[in-house]
Amino acid sequence: MSTLVRGLVSTALVVACGTAAFWWGTDGFSAYTAEAARRADILRSPRPVPTVVLEDQDGRRFSLEDYRGRLLAVEFIYTRCMTVCRSLGLAFRQIREAVPPEALERDFALLSISFDPERDDPASLKAYGRNFGADGEHWRLARVRDAGELAALLAAFGVVVISDRFGGFEHNAAIHLVGRDGRLVEISDLDEPLAFAGKVREKL
Repeated sequence: MSTLVRGLVSTALVVACGTAAFWWGTDGFSAYTAEAARRADILRSPRPVPTVVLEDQDGRRFSLEDYRGRLLAVEFIYTRCMTVCRSLGLAFRQIREAVPPEALERDFALLSISFDPERDDPASLKAYGRNFGADGEHWRLARVRDAGELAALLAAFGVVVISDRFGGFEHNAAIHLVGRDGRLVEISDLDEPLAFAGKVREKL
């Protein structure tokens, strides 16, 4: 075999291996980022979410298990955030307004969870919710006070939170749908609230 032929064969093997690795690493070319891969994985295999104790804006304690039998939209925020969390709040308000009121009574709820429990006490959660029209019943604001439970919850939802240099956080942002069986079934972009609401209406 000539040097030229050997070189061509070697190049072809490298390309083939690289293509195969890219195919595997991007979920068959359908996911080009870790976030897209995470969403594709959830669609393919809905993930159970851990049972944690939450405290809402009125100081009431409850569990995600309390929402069994209903669809639940979940977002993760911290109340001092004035950028992406504000966008999440506005998106949640649009979702709530797009879902039939009677569904909020029996089939669907919204939950904003803070990942900054030390500073987001009930009063802060209530003030944050008031800015976006959260009623505290069908749309609740809550925190997880136990650090271990909070870490497990963030991991289950695939939420990454990193402290910045200014006392705030960098974090990925999305709208999560938990099914009636308590499993995370879908993750949507925060800039598509009406599309998310449409999916909810289809499942009601």
